[in-house]
Amino acid sequence: MTDSPDATARFADMLSAMGTEPRLRIVRLLLSAHPEGLVVGDIAAELQIGGSTLSHHLDKLKSEGLVKVRREGTFLWYSANTQALQELLAFLYAECCTRNKAIEPQTIVCCP
Repeated sequence: MTDSPDATARFADMLSAMGTEPRLRIVRLLLSAHPEGLVVGDIAAELQIGGSTLSHHLDKLKSEGLVKVRREGTFLWYSANTQALQELLAFLYAECCTRNKAIEPQTIVCCP
């Protein structure tokens, strides 16, 4: 994991993109639907977010590399970019788990 200013800026942008309640809910929902993802209509129905508002949120998450989109016929399928999210988490925990051991790496798991 690099600690360059560019990497720090990239991760700050990613965190900023997830820094609203609807976008964080979208990312969590897409993670629960991994790897297939969900179509826009299913995301809207599940989270009760209107189409244009949802489109705005998805565009922001996509532009920061947090979600991926694929077209299948007339449907757009969105999925979480787990690689980018893993890099973000690794960046956040790199120092506390390697240098000063503030948190033991094995404790950074929410689910058994």
